[in-house]
Amino acid sequence: MVSPGDAASAPRRGPLSGREFQLRTASAIVLATIVLTTLFVGGWAFAAIWLIAGIVAAGEWIAISRITPVRIVVAVTALSLTGLALCLRLDASLPIWLAVAAAGLIAILVVAGDKARRGRAIVGFGSAAVLALVPPALRDDSGIGIFGPAWMFAVVWSTDIVAYITGRTFGGPKLMPSVSPKKTWSGSLGGLAAGVAAGTGLVIAARSQGWTTLADAPLVVVAVTSAVASILSQAGDLAESALKRHYGVKDSGRSIPGHGGVMDRLDGFFAVAVLAGLYLIAHRLAVL
Repeated sequence: MVSPGDAASAPRRGPLSGREFQLRTASAIVLATIVLTTLFVGGWAFAAIWLIAGIVAAGEWIAISRITPVRIVVAVTALSLTGLALCLRLDASLPIWLAVAAAGLIAILVVAGDKARRGRAIVGFGSAAVLALVPPALRDDSGIGIFGPAWMFAVVWSTDIVAYITGRTFGGPKLMPSVSPKKTWSGSLGGLAAGVAAGTGLVIAARSQGWTTLADAPLVVVAVTSAVASILSQAGDLAESALKRHYGVKDSGRSIPGHGGVMDRLDGFFAVAVLAGLYLIAHRLAVL
C-alpha cells in the first residue's frame, strides 16, 4: 500500500512522457523516413506510397460512414484510384483521364447502394484522389519538383508536432471542446507559429541553394501562404474529429500505432493538399 507521503514524493510524469507519446513518436519517425526516402527517389515509388495512402484512407471512410457492401465498394474505389494514378504516371491525355474518372464514378455509383451511400462513396473517392494524386503530381512537375511536397510536409508536420507539444505542455482554454476536447488555443497558436517558421525557413534554404524558382517569391507571401496552410491543416484535423464524432468512432482505423488510421494521420495534410492542388491547376493553366 502506498502512503500519501510516498505518493507525494513520487516523480510526476510530464505531459510528454508515457507509452502513448513514445509509440506516437516512433510511428511518426518510421512514417517520415519512408515518405522522405520516396520523396527523394520520386517516380513510381513516391506515387505508390500516396496511392496506398489514398486507398487505405478511402477504405477507412467507407467503413466508418457505413457504406455497403464494404468490400466491393473498397475494391472498386481502389481500382479507380489505381487507374487515375497510372494516368498521372504515364502522362495520359485529357480524354483518357476523363474516361478513367468517369468509369470509376459510374462503377462506384452502381455498387454503393442507395442515394445517401452513393454520395458518401463519391466524397470518399474524391478525397482519396486528392491524397493519391496531388503529392506525386507536384513532385513530377518540372517547375515545382521536390520542393512542393517538401514544403507541404514542413508546414503540416511542424504544425502538428508543435501544436501537440505546446498543447500538452501549457494547456489552457480549449479550442473547440465540443469537437476535440484535447485541443487548446496554446497548441493551435504554437502550431501556427511553427508552420509559418518551417514553411518560410524551407523557402529561404531553397533560395540559397537554387532548388526551385518558386523560392523567388517574396517572403511575406511565403509567410502568409504558410500561415494559411497551417490553419487549413488544423481545420482539417478538426473537421475529421467532427466526422468521427458524428459516426461515433474514436479513430478512423488502427493501421498506425499511436495515431489511429491513415485518415487520422493525413486529415490536416489533406486540407493542404487541396490548396496545393488548386495551385497546381492554376500553375499548369498559366504555362499553356
